[in-house]
Amino acid sequence: MGYDVHITRAADWTESESLPIRLDEWKSYVALDSEFALEIAAVAELQGGGVLAYDNDGLAVWTAFTGHAIDGNKAWFDYRDGRIVVKNPNDEMIRKMKTVAAHLNARVIGDEGELY
Repeated sequence: MGYDVHITRAADWTESESLPIRLDEWKSYVALDSEFALEIAAVAELQGGGVLAYDNDGLAVWTAFTGHAIDGNKAWFDYRDGRIVVKNPNDEMIRKMKTVAAHLNARVIGDEGELY
């Protein structure tokens, strides 16, 4: 489990589908921002064998993140239900989320409704 922070146009992130960021808008932004790469799938090897995979047409990675690729680390920006979600973001990720939100005419809101 973790804490999610959302880029959304809605006043409450749970209402994102009522005022959505469209998938095509998100993909257009990713294509314009050279710090992003659309990856569509996240794959992790599990201890003891096996693989955990997550597929999503709106899954992108922020490649300019200072922790990128260190020990397999990536800053995932996950489009779903009319919003973009980042799990357990640090201050650097929050700053990037604010930049993305400004471009998409949106805001950054935490799981408990706090504005960033």
